[in-house]
Amino acid sequence: MSDELADFGEFVQASLPGLLRYGHALTGNPHDAADLVQTVLEKVGSRWTHVQRKTADPLAYVRRAMANAHISRWRRLKRESLVADVPEQRAAAPVDPFEHEPLWQALRELPPRQRAVIVLRYYEGLSEAEIASSLGVSTGTVKSQASKAIATLRTKIGTITGGRDDW
Repeated sequence: MSDELADFGEFVQASLPGLLRYGHALTGNPHDAADLVQTVLEKVGSRWTHVQRKTADPLAYVRRAMANAHISRWRRLKRESLVADVPEQRAAAPVDPFEHEPLWQALRELPPRQRAVIVLRYYEGLSEAEIASSLGVSTGTVKSQASKAIATLRTKIGTITGGRDDW
């Protein structure tokens, strides 16, 4: 049992920076990214022997679990919840340095699946086949989601930057 925990610890140590970057790109901020990574690694850690036996690439498995968890959370939270009283004003949170970057703004507005494809392709440098494996979809779906996302990003970036097409 201790060997299995050591293997999982080594896996986490080696892949944590990339998972946090992927989570940041999925969620739009580092705090939600850390929560997402922690939640997924907690679930994967409890099933680590099963994951190692059943999957050829545990990192792809974890990325897919992160994308699925993010999409599930997004679906739960997108429902509007009405309250009787206006909530109190919170203290100003520290500003994310990428908050007003046009690309990050446009990326944050993409649907979760398109955002996952763009992040894995252009931020993590994975091939279409690796992305399809990570997300559990076909290569054609990856291509179509990437095409739609890029078209949306071009439109939004053009709107934000005043029509300049620097891509």
